[in-house]
Amino acid sequence: MRNNDNYWWYITIKADSSQEDNLFSIADISGSIGTEMQELPNGALRLRVYYRSSEEIGAWRERLLAVMKAFPGVEVEDWGKIENQPWNVAAEEAFPPLPVGGRLVVLAPWHRGSEPAGRVALYINPGSAFGTGYHESTQIALELLEKYIREGCVTADIGTGSGILTVGALKMGAKFAYARDIDPTVIEEARKNFELNELDPQKIDLKTGDLLKDFGRRADILTANILLGPLTTMLADVPAAIGGEGVAIFSGMLEKEKPVFLSALAEAGMRPVEELAKGEWWGVAAKAQA
Repeated sequence: MRNNDNYWWYITIKADSSQEDNLFSIADISGSIGTEMQELPNGALRLRVYYRSSEEIGAWRERLLAVMKAFPGVEVEDWGKIENQPWNVAAEEAFPPLPVGGRLVVLAPWHRGSEPAGRVALYINPGSAFGTGYHESTQIALELLEKYIREGCVTADIGTGSGILTVGALKMGAKFAYARDIDPTVIEEARKNFELNELDPQKIDLKTGDLLKDFGRRADILTANILLGPLTTMLADVPAAIGGEGVAIFSGMLEKEKPVFLSALAEAGMRPVEELAKGEWWGVAAKAQA
């Protein structure tokens, strides 16, 4: 893990004890490189969330606050800088090789060479952007992608984050992949992960993009591992992007949000073909109505 300045930003968030999973989800989605939990005397929980120093604390705080909108009852307590911590040791312990689905394994780059036999390795720099593979919503998307991908297909990942779904698609046989994200800094992190996985750049169209606005392309499989709001916003444009035979994989939603999304899915002329839940998180594969 690169850190030339020898310091890390932290932001402390807190909530009642029922929100432990939500606190860790907020940390992961916002791009944290590590966390430290503390139980307070009144039963509440405090989570110190650590971030890379490559961006200013204000940018990390804005990203965190945007994610927190989906989790009522969580508040920011303070923020600051941690100097000269042996973070590389903690990080290596925090991101062990993670088998996902039937044939994938997610690894931080320092675990290269320890891949389990028979699994396709996806190398991802933890903390660079959302989608390290260690969050349930990313695992849902990867497992559904593994089921529906076909050799020689074309994929599109909307809100690509770390690029892990594009990495998985190409390593499982896709011939070409579109990857879009609205954040230009995220685009560069995805590009680094593509290079880390030694993917052919000629097989990837990586650009900034606001969901499916001006996408104008067709894909056999579309993936989107983002939050409920942007997912429902883009639904009306999905059928045109996947056609009558394509599959769209949506993840990043809490299971309690399922009824809202299924209703929006029907309004967009789509139908679910498979659902998958892990912990509090839920995802669905869907097709356009015939």
